[in-house]
Amino acid sequence: MNEESMTKSLVDVKTPYRSVCGRSYIQTSPNSTNIAMYECQGDWVWLKKCSNGDQVTSVTQKTTNLINQLRDMRHENLNLYIGLFLDVGIFAVVTEHCSRGSLEDLLANEDMRLDWMFKSSLLLDLIRGMRYLHWRGITHGRLKSRNCVVDGRFVLKVTEYGYASIMEAQGVSIEDTNPTDMLWTAPELLRSPRASGTFAGDVYSCAIIIQEVITRSAPFCMMDMPAKEVINKLRSPPPLCRPEVSLDDAPLECIQLMKQCWSEDPDKRPTFEEVFKQFKQVNKGKKTNIIDSMLRMLEQYSSNLEDLIRERTEELEVERQKTDKLVAAMLPRSVAQTLKLGKPVEPEGFNDTSLYFSDIVGFTTISALSEPIEVVDLLGDLYTIFDAIIGEHDVYKVETIGDAYMVASGVPNRNGNRHAAEISNMALDILHAIGTFRMKHMPDVKIKIRIGLHSGPVVAGVVGLTMPRYCLFGDTVNTASRMESTGLPYRIHMNQSIVDILTSLKLGYKIVVRGNTELKGKGHETTYWLVGREGYTKELPVPPDLTGGASNHGISLEDLPLDRRQKFLDRQNQNKKS
Repeated sequence: MNEESMTKSLVDVKTPYRSVCGRSYIQTSPNSTNIAMYECQGDWVWLKKCSNGDQVTSVTQKTTNLINQLRDMRHENLNLYIGLFLDVGIFAVVTEHCSRGSLEDLLANEDMRLDWMFKSSLLLDLIRGMRYLHWRGITHGRLKSRNCVVDGRFVLKVTEYGYASIMEAQGVSIEDTNPTDMLWTAPELLRSPRASGTFAGDVYSCAIIIQEVITRSAPFCMMDMPAKEVINKLRSPPPLCRPEVSLDDAPLECIQLMKQCWSEDPDKRPTFEEVFKQFKQVNKGKKTNIIDSMLRMLEQYSSNLEDLIRERTEELEVERQKTDKLVAAMLPRSVAQTLKLGKPVEPEGFNDTSLYFSDIVGFTTISALSEPIEVVDLLGDLYTIFDAIIGEHDVYKVETIGDAYMVASGVPNRNGNRHAAEISNMALDILHAIGTFRMKHMPDVKIKIRIGLHSGPVVAGVVGLTMPRYCLFGDTVNTASRMESTGLPYRIHMNQSIVDILTSLKLGYKIVVRGNTELKGKGHETTYWLVGREGYTKELPVPPDLTGGASNHGISLEDLPLDRRQKFLDRQNQNKKS
C-alpha cells in the first residue's frame, strides 16, 4: 500500500464493500468490523481502531515517517504493519491478521491441550520478538497476552508495538483507565501514569505473560481480589503483590526467571537478551520445536480418539442389539433384515402350519367392571405369562388384538410336521398357566380362556410401511378363528386336520370327540377337544359345566365383590330397559 492509499479513504467499515477508483482498497468481513480483506494482496488484515479516531482528520508527516519505519521491521515473531486506515471519522492501524487469535484466546480455549513443550515454544517466540524490538531501540509499553497473536502455524507474534507512538504523533490520547488492562503494567509505571513505556517495564509485562502461560489463567487470578485492589497493592507496597505459581506447573528455572523479571527494582530485572539466554537453558538443551510438540499431541489425541471410538462402538453395538431384539419381537428376523436393506418383502406360502387362537371369556363384562388402567394391567400380566411360554416352543407370536392372542408354528421357520405338536404343547402349557392366574384388582374372579387350533396352508406377508405388520392370510386363519369362537372355557378346540397330524405323530395326545359343531360360513363339522398328553403332569383347570344353563360370560356373580356385583346388575338392568 503506497503513501497516498494509506492516507486516503480506503473503505467504509460500516458497509461490506466500497472501492476508490484507481487505488488499493479494503473489503471488510461481514463477521467482524475489525477484520478486512486487502484487495491488492488478497490477504486478510486486522484493523486496530482508535477509540478517539473521530479526532483524526489527516495523517501527520511524523506519523507517516513512523509507520514507514515500523513497516520496515521484519521478524518472524513480529506482527507486521501494513499501513493506516482513515475514513468517516475512523482511524485505525492495519496489521497482519493471525487466524488463531490472541495468546489470551488460545490459553482460554479449553479444547486446546498445551503441554510444557508447547508453552515453552510460545514463550520463546515472545522473548525473541521482544528481544528484536529492544535491539532496534523500540519499547512496546502495552505488552499483554491479548497483544500477542498466534498464526495458523502456532507461531506467536508480538503486535501493537509502536502503537502508543503512532497515537502520540497524531495527538490522540490512549490512556488505560480499566484496572484489568493495567495488570501487565510495571509498578513504577503505575505510580507515574504519564510515563511512557520502558525496557524494564516490558520485561515486567513479559513476566506476567509467563505466569498466564504457565497457569493458563488470567493475571493475578489466584489472588482472588478485584483488579482495582490488585493495582492499588502494586502501587503501594509493602507487602509485595505478585502472582503465585506452583513449582509443579513449570520447571524451577522458568519460575525463577519469571520472578527475576517482575522484580520490584527495575534495575534488577534482566534484559531480554539475558532472558533469552536463560530461557534456552530451561529445557536443558532440548529444542522447543512446535511441530514436534504438535505431532506428539496429535499422537496422544489419536490414541485417546481410538479409545473413545472403541468405547462408542461398544455402546453402539449394545444399542444395536437392543434395537434388533425389539424389531425381532415385532417382525421375523429374516423379514426385518430384508426391510433394513430397503428391499420389498415378497409374500410367501407355507403349506404345513398350525395356528393357535385364544381369547378371554367374558372380556367385555370384565372390562365393564374394571377401570381402563386395570384392564391394561390385566392384559399386560396375562400376555407376559403367555410370551414366556411361547419362548419354550418352536412357535411365532403373530399378534395380539385386545384379548385375542394369535400364534403360529411352521411359519416363518419351517419345521416339517412338528408344527402341530409344537402348537398343541404350547396350548396345554397356556391352559395350565391360566388355571392359576388371578387378576390383581379382582383376585377372586377366575380368568377363563377359549383356545382354538387348526392346521393347514397359509400365505405370509408384510402389510404397511409406516408400521409394518407380519400377517397371515388364508382359509386356515379363518378356520382357526372359528375353532376358538365356537369353543368353551378352559377347552382346547380342534378340527380333523390337526387331529390327523397329532395321531400320525403317535406322541400320546389325549383327544376327545366333541361331536358335530356348526362353524360359521363352513357348515357342520366333527370337532375335538385336546385334554392332555401321555407323560404331561402339569395340572389343567377343570372346564365349567355348562349343560345346566350356566352363564358363559366368564365370571361368577358370587365371586364378585359387592360393589362390582351391584355395578354389573345395574348395567344389566339398564341394558334391559334400553
